[in-house]
This record gives sequence, C-alpha cells and structure tokens, in this order.
Amino acid sequence: MINLLMLVPLLAGLSAFFIADDGRRRILLIASAALHLSLTICVIAARPVIVPGAWFALDPLGLLFLGVTSLLFLGASIYAVKYLSLEKRDPGEDSDEGFIFNNEPETVFTGCLLLFLAAMTAVTASRHLGILWAAVEATTLLSAPLIYFHRHKRSLEATWKYLLICSVGIAMALMGNLFLGAAGLRSGASLDLESLLSKAASLDQAWLKAAFLFLFVGYGTKMGLAPFHTWLPDAHSESPAVVSALLSGALLNCAFLGILRVAQVCAAAGLAGFTGGILILFGILSLMTAAFFILAQKDYKRMLAYSSIEHMGILSLGTGLGGGAVYGALLNAVSHSLTKAGLFFISGLILAAYKTKNIPDVKGLIRRAPAAGILWLAGFFLITGTPPSGIFLGKFMILKTAVSGGHYAAAAAFLFFLAVVFAGMGRIFLEMTLGEAPALKSGEKPFEASRQLLLPAACFFACAIALGLYMPAWLNEIITGARNLIGGAI
Repeated sequence: MINLLMLVPLLAGLSAFFIADDGRRRILLIASAALHLSLTICVIAARPVIVPGAWFALDPLGLLFLGVTSLLFLGASIYAVKYLSLEKRDPGEDSDEGFIFNNEPETVFTGCLLLFLAAMTAVTASRHLGILWAAVEATTLLSAPLIYFHRHKRSLEATWKYLLICSVGIAMALMGNLFLGAAGLRSGASLDLESLLSKAASLDQAWLKAAFLFLFVGYGTKMGLAPFHTWLPDAHSESPAVVSALLSGALLNCAFLGILRVAQVCAAAGLAGFTGGILILFGILSLMTAAFFILAQKDYKRMLAYSSIEHMGILSLGTGLGGGAVYGALLNAVSHSLTKAGLFFISGLILAAYKTKNIPDVKGLIRRAPAAGILWLAGFFLITGTPPSGIFLGKFMILKTAVSGGHYAAAAAFLFFLAVVFAGMGRIFLEMTLGEAPALKSGEKPFEASRQLLLPAACFFACAIALGLYMPAWLNEIITGARNLIGGAI
C-alpha cells in the first residue's frame, strides 16, 4: 500500500509529460489526487505494522503529515484545473494579472506537480534518514519549476533564491547525516530510524549534538524558520496561488518532519533539554521576525508568507516545550495547513479581481467579490487563532504548557508577538475587505468567482473550524501517538 502511495503520483507525473491534450492531463491530475487520498484513508484505517529495517513505513507522525498533504493536494488539484483552463496571456506581456501565465504548455506544470506529491509522500514514509534527506532534496528540485511558472523576472529571481538558499540548507543537512553516522560508529547504529532509537543510549553525544545542529539548520532553512527564512516570502509571493498553497501547507511540514525525526533520536539519547532549548529559541525568533515584517507589508501574498513563518515558529516553540505543547503544535500544524492553503486560494481570486498584489490598491472586496471577501475575512480570523478553530486550541495548549512549566519569558513573548501579528494582519484584512471599493473602469464588470475556485477554500476553512469544536477519535489517536514519539521524553 505504501509503495502504491508513492507510485501513483510518480507514474502519473511521468505520464503527464507524454499527454498532449490539456483536458486529459487535467483529468489525470484530479484522478491521481483522488486515488492518492483514497489510498491514504485506507492506510490510516489499516495502520500497517512497521517492519524493523524497512526503508518506508508510516508511524503516527508520518500518517499525520501524509493525511494533510494528500487532502491539500486534492483541493489544490480541483482548484488548479479551473485555474489552468482560464485564458492565457500574450507571450510578450509581463504583468501580475490573476490567472494569466505564459503560453508554454501545461505539461511541465502538471508533471512536476504530481512528482512533487510523490516526493512529499516519500518524505512522510521514510524510515531511513538518508532517504528522507534525498526525498526532501527532491521536493526542492521538483517545486522549482512550479515557482517559475509565470516566467517573469520576479519569478526567476524567486526561483533562484529558493534553489540556492535551500540547496545550502540541504547541504548542511547532509553534513548532519554524516555526523549522525559518526555518532553511531561505536554502537554499530546505521541511519535507519529503528537502529538509531534502539541504540540511542550508546550514541556519541558530542557527534549527536553536532548532527542535530546541522540537521536543524538544514531542515530549518527549508521549513522557513528565521533567520533561515529569506527564500520563503519571494517564493510564496511569486508562485501561482495553487503552488503557494502547497508550499506553505505541505512542503513546510515535510521539512518540519525532518527536524522531528532527529529530535526523536536526541530525546531517546537523553538530549531533550539540549534540543528543546534550541527549538524554543528559534521558535520565538521566528515569531518576532514574522510579527514585525507583517506590520510593514504592502503585498498580501508576502503577508501570508510571513504568517507561515510565524506558524513555523509556533511549531518549533511547541515542540521545544514538550508535553502537551507538542500536541498543540501538531494540531496547529494540521489547522495551519488547511487555513493557509485556503487563504492562498482566495489570494488568487483577489489577484484576478484587482490585477494587483499591492495591498493599498485592494479595497471593498466584500462588495466587489462578495464570496471571496467573506472567505478572506473568515480566513483571517482562523489563521490568527480566533475561536472556534484548531489553531486557537493549539496555541492555547502551547501557552498552558509554557506557563505550567515555568517558561514565563517564552509565554510572554509568545503572547506579545501573537498580538502584534493579530493587529498587523487585522488592519490589512479589514482594509482590503471593508474599505471603500474603487470605481469600476469603463466596460469593466464585477468579478464573479467560479464555485470550483471557492469550494476548496470553503471546505478547508470548515475543517479548521470543526477541529476547534470536535476532535475525531481517529485523529486524536494519531496526534497522541505522534506526540508520544517526539514529546513523551521532552
């Protein structure tokens, strides 16, 4: 079953390069996404036993992030099919108008999108840290053409920045794997996760600390933690909305999983205090960076990118605090993925309606595009943790653990930067949604969004709200199991 999960998008992605008809390729995209989600549901229901020494298997951590990735990809596929079917721009035009792109065929986009899903699936299922590293590197290479989709100067700059910075990060992660191998030389531990965990007590702690530092910086770069985050605002801003949704909602989680895997090993080796301090420090730093940059934003897609950096900081902080905060961090990861993907989908509609990403030029969204305006405003309340939402519960659990554990400075900083983010984003969202709408140009009609473009965001927002009201038993079991893997010893 796990092999099928990787093979379906892999074979579909390769097939997409040989399909000339756009319509058939779009059908392939949605069919592959639906089949992948169906297989994921079967795996979650079956909970296959992990065979010792297997390179690919799914524990609760892997199941959690696989489920989120697969669900987001189906929503993104439904959105993308309508997105790709709209009118293309002239080859010589270089503007930011929504739903416009060059006249290049969709082949590369669809093929890389499906291969991107295959690589992310491999990340979630990897039980060997060397294979996990290779899969994370594959996500970088396969997502780069997606970022460059619009083929203008800004997307080219964003793509090169993404490749260069993330390649440096992944090189540091490779050094971390080498140090991890050195830590296990005397005990005979390989890079297989079961081997490392079973022999954790006999690992060389100096090498293990060095390995964690390099792996944290390497995967932290891909995750978007400050100060390694500099590729993220450009890549999210210049990508098509559907790609931005997957980068923020799924790819960042894959990098986070890489950090969690090595944190598992360190916790088993008695280094939970060492790793926890680093995670807390960079979590607060990421929150601070995002908060102050959001206050000065003039581009609403870059604002959403900095919001992702904020939430990656929340995940790092919650994991570092341990205990119940780990549960809160994982719940926040799920809810953030759903909400942020929906917000990026709506940002694509705003771009189509106003032909700009400049915040001061977008006013009166609730009147010019009512459905998009309502969802945009709802997304703001969800992403900032207004109850009821899974993000609110996740943040509350993290704050409670920080206070009960005596981390008063971290709790105070957490609350302060959350307040700054709420104020900064609130001003932007309210001005865009409720401000005075600009007069329509001669012959211009009010924007009407297709239901196919609104439905994925609406469904994701509904799920995020539902998680604030009711936790399904099966999801609670998965999150609890994932917390026990990484937080039980912290």
